[in-house]
Amino acid sequence: YPSCVSVRSKIEGQMMMSRLRRFVRASTSGHGIFKPNRRTAALGFCLWFSVSGTMLVFSFAGKNGISNFRGDILGVRRVASALPNIISESAQSERMWVRTNTGVRMPRLIYGTAWKKAHTTDLVEEAVTAGFRGIDTACQPRHYREDLVGEAIKRLEQKGVVSRNELFIQTKYTPPGGQDMSSIPYNPRAEIEQQVMESFNTSLKNLCTDYIDSLVMHSPLETHEDTMKAWRVMEKLYSSGRVGQLGMSNIYDLDRLQKLLDDAKVKPAVIQNRFYLDSGYDTRIRAFCLGHGIIYQSFWTLTANPHILKSPVVSNICAERGWTPAQVFFRYLIEKGFAPLTGTTSRHHMKEDLEVITNPDFSLRDEEMKGIESVLDAACAAHGYPTYSEALTEFKPQRPPPAIMDEV
Repeated sequence: YPSCVSVRSKIEGQMMMSRLRRFVRASTSGHGIFKPNRRTAALGFCLWFSVSGTMLVFSFAGKNGISNFRGDILGVRRVASALPNIISESAQSERMWVRTNTGVRMPRLIYGTAWKKAHTTDLVEEAVTAGFRGIDTACQPRHYREDLVGEAIKRLEQKGVVSRNELFIQTKYTPPGGQDMSSIPYNPRAEIEQQVMESFNTSLKNLCTDYIDSLVMHSPLETHEDTMKAWRVMEKLYSSGRVGQLGMSNIYDLDRLQKLLDDAKVKPAVIQNRFYLDSGYDTRIRAFCLGHGIIYQSFWTLTANPHILKSPVVSNICAERGWTPAQVFFRYLIEKGFAPLTGTTSRHHMKEDLEVITNPDFSLRDEEMKGIESVLDAACAAHGYPTYSEALTEFKPQRPPPAIMDEV
């Protein structure tokens, strides 16, 4: 491999190298071309970008330098000619990802592992094999088997299905109030700072990894002061490079969220809440998140909303498009900037859910988006909550919303 790729930015360089590795794998299986060595494939990659007008500079490692690339020129041409098709496939896969405010690539649809118990390993393995690349768990044995998520990851790596760096792993520090004292994974009598560190180290061990892509506080603690004690430890873990981003879950009080942002040195990249009518669909919190470049993750998305799934608006879209109600609702939320969680145990439903981000034909028209929005607005208004459009008038975005990586 080249030792360095210089493009417009460090992030783009990392993305290019990641794609190069995928291109080499793809060029050796399924594209009907010869099996090149890695140097030949890399040179083909370089040549294709040269003729396509993209500036790309390689710095080669090794004693022999560029001489190592002398060889089968015909083979290089074959690789280069195949790359446009491979790149097209890569661009399609990028529909699955969004870039968060810390630069982390996060899937737009995440597999949730709560309440899977002894079935966790098999279900996570099945989900990733189906195409999921984001896994949500927690260091909370009461509702999650984080250790079995780790077992699934080991199995998937051993089978060559996926490597660790191709997965987005999100776990949580759960305060004592959310734990079963008979199975709590840290000393509940320890200082809050120590609790967070013990929980984090347990997560690393359970998940068989040395870093976490997203570390979330499962809920605020009883006081803002205690919440910030825990958050400061999470900030240190972020600064150490062992955590890619931070988040908060189960926070339904906008004032508490505002205080967190005011005092945090590292701002949350995600807020993960139950998406249901009892919280007014978090319209004000969602508008606040949009204004601060925070991505809203939803859970209980389908279970809590049968009235939306059965609404005439959704039914009409399903009849016209041939989609399922779940696909319509997930697609709506994703186009609104959500990163929903789905915890389905059905292989068939896993594939259906993934289709909304992998199939470019899954896109809602403006009138369809407005129709679904009207269903949510009507429910909010009937229960005395502000609609999302009303909430948006309170918060003017301070930065552009996170970029959706639909294109390379």
